[in-house]
Amino acid sequence: MHDLKLFSGNANRVLGKSIADYLGVPLGKISLGRFPDGEISCKIDEDVRGRDVFLIQPTSPPVNESLMELLVMIDSCLRASAERITTVIPYFGYARQDRKDEGRVPITAKLVANLITRAGADRVLTMDLHAPQIQGFFDVPVDHLYAAPVLNEHFLTSGIDLDEVVIVSPDEGSIKRALGHAKRLGGKVAIIDKRRLGPDTTVQANILGGPIEGKVALMFDDMISTAGSILGAARVLHEHNVKEIHVAVTHPVLCGPAVERLREAELASLVCTDSIPLQPDHILPHFRILPVAPLLGEAIKRIHRNESVSKLFR
Repeated sequence: MHDLKLFSGNANRVLGKSIADYLGVPLGKISLGRFPDGEISCKIDEDVRGRDVFLIQPTSPPVNESLMELLVMIDSCLRASAERITTVIPYFGYARQDRKDEGRVPITAKLVANLITRAGADRVLTMDLHAPQIQGFFDVPVDHLYAAPVLNEHFLTSGIDLDEVVIVSPDEGSIKRALGHAKRLGGKVAIIDKRRLGPDTTVQANILGGPIEGKVALMFDDMISTAGSILGAARVLHEHNVKEIHVAVTHPVLCGPAVERLREAELASLVCTDSIPLQPDHILPHFRILPVAPLLGEAIKRIHRNESVSKLFR
C-alpha cells in the first residue's frame, strides 16, 4: 500500500479519517482554505508524483461548495503528476435530474459527471446512486457500492422478530430495492401507492400487497431529503395498524423540515449510514448511524491492488 495516497476534503473529514484507519495508512496532508472573496484554495502538502491517489469527498450540502472543492482537489493532484486519481464520492449530489422529463430542463447528473471527468479523475467510487444509470454518464470507470449489506446486518442482529417483518417500498421506483432486502431478510413485500401532485408535493393513499396489520414494517430508500415521502408512507402504515415502523436509508441529507417530519412520523428507529455528516441538532434519539468506512476502505484496497470490487457483494 506504499504507493497509495488518501486525501479528504472538508465535506466529511471524519469518514476520511475512519477510512484511513481501516486501511492503516495516514490521511494525506492537504491545505484547503478560502481566499477573501470566497474562492477555494488548495495545496497538496506532500509528494504525490507517480502515486495512486484517492480523494474522499461526498458532494453533500453545501453541495456547490463540496463539488467545487472536489474539482480543485482533482486539479491539484493532476498538476502534481499523480499516476491515477480516484474520486471517492460516498454521496453523489445533483443526481435528481438524471433525464429530461419535460422541455428546457438540464440533465445535471450528466453535467456533474462531465465536470469530474474533465477535471482529471481517472476513476469514480460511489455508493447508492439515486439512479443506477448515472454510472453511464461518466466516461471513466465507476465502481458502484451498495450499503444494503450494512443495513441488512443491522436488522439481522437487532433482535427484531423477522417472522413478523414486511418489507415496504415507499414508492413504485423502489420495488427492486425492497425485493433485494426481502431476499436477505425474508418477509413479504408491500408497496406504497405514491402519486405526485406537483414538483414538491406527493400523496400516499394505498398499500399494494399485504396484509400488514400487526406486522413490523421495514422501509428502505437511498436517501431522505425533506422526509415528505417517509412521513406520508408512515401515516398510511399507521392507518393500517402496523406494529412498528423502521426506516433505513443510505444518505441522511435531511434538509428543510425533515427533522420535524421525522419526529411526527413516530418511527421506532431510523437507520442511516455516515456517508453524510449529520448536524448534532439533526440527530434524534431513535437514530442509528452505521459506519461505511470498512466497506469503502475495502473497495479502495481492491481498486489499488487491481482486484475485483464486485466480490464484496457476492
